[in-house]
Amino acid sequence: MQNWYENKRFFWGTMLAPTIWFVIFFVMPMALVWIYSFGENNGLIDVEITGTFKNYKHVFDRDVLQVLWQSIIMATIATLVCLVLAFPVAIAMTFADDKTKSWLLLLIMLPFWTNLLIRTYALISVMGAQGLINMGLLGIHNFLLGAGLDVGTFEPKQLLYNKTAIIIGLIYVHLPFMVLPLYAALDKLDRSLIEASLDLGAGHGETLFRIIVPLALPGIAAGIVITFIPAMGAYLTPDLLGGPNDLMIASLIERQFKRANDWPFGAALSFLLMYITLIFFALRSYFEAKGGKVSTGH
Repeated sequence: MQNWYENKRFFWGTMLAPTIWFVIFFVMPMALVWIYSFGENNGLIDVEITGTFKNYKHVFDRDVLQVLWQSIIMATIATLVCLVLAFPVAIAMTFADDKTKSWLLLLIMLPFWTNLLIRTYALISVMGAQGLINMGLLGIHNFLLGAGLDVGTFEPKQLLYNKTAIIIGLIYVHLPFMVLPLYAALDKLDRSLIEASLDLGAGHGETLFRIIVPLALPGIAAGIVITFIPAMGAYLTPDLLGGPNDLMIASLIERQFKRANDWPFGAALSFLLMYITLIFFALRSYFEAKGGKVSTGH
C-alpha cells in the first residue's frame, strides 16, 4: 500500500495552499519586523535599514533590563502558581469518571468562550475598591461591630494597580493553559505503575514525586512553555491591572511602536521575546526527551 506522502502530486496539492498562507501571513511579516530591528528612523515614518545593531545594544540599557527582569519575575511567579494549582486539578480530571471528566473539561474551556477584555474587567469588579472582596470584608466588619467588637473603621483594601494584581490576573488568565497539557500527559499514564508503587509500600507523596511527576514531565514542560511565554508577553492584563510603574515588556514594545515612534527598537524588543521563546522550546524538547522515565534510585 502506497503511503500518502509518496504520492508527490497529492502531497503538494494538499500542502501548497497552507504553505503559501503560512509564508505570506506569518513568515513575511515576521521577516519584515526582523529586518526593521536592524534599521534606524529616517524622518517621522520612514525606517532606513542600515544593518546596525544599536537597537539590540539598546535592549541592554539599565531601564530596559529592569522592565525585562520585572516581566520575567512576574511571569515566572504566575507560571509556578499555575503549576501548583493545575496539577491537582489535572490529577482529579484523570481519575474522574467519564461524565465528571466531561464537565470538568467544559469548566476548564469555558473561559475561552469569553473575550479576554471582559474577563479582565470582571476581575476588576471583584478586586476593586467597591468590588466583591471589599464588600465581603465590609460585611464581616459590620457583623463584628454588631456583635459589640471594636474593630475600628473599615478602609477598602487597595487590591488593584500593583504587581500583585498583575500576577493574580496572569494566573487567572493562563491557568487553563497549564491544566490542559498536564491533563493530556496524566491521562496517558500507565496506572498499573501507580498501583504497583502503592502495593510495594510507597506512600501517596512518594508515589506522586517518584512515579507520577517523572512520567508527566513532558506535560509539565509543555504547560510551563505555553503558560510562561504568553504571560511574559501579556499586554492587556498589566495595562489594566498594573500601576504606572508596573511595566511589562509588551507594554514597552507598544510604547515604541505607538508613542515613541521608534519601530526599529520596538522590533528589536519583539524579537528579544522571540529569542526567549526559542530558548523555552529548546528546553521543552530537552525535557520531552528526558521525560517518561521513573526514578529507580533508593
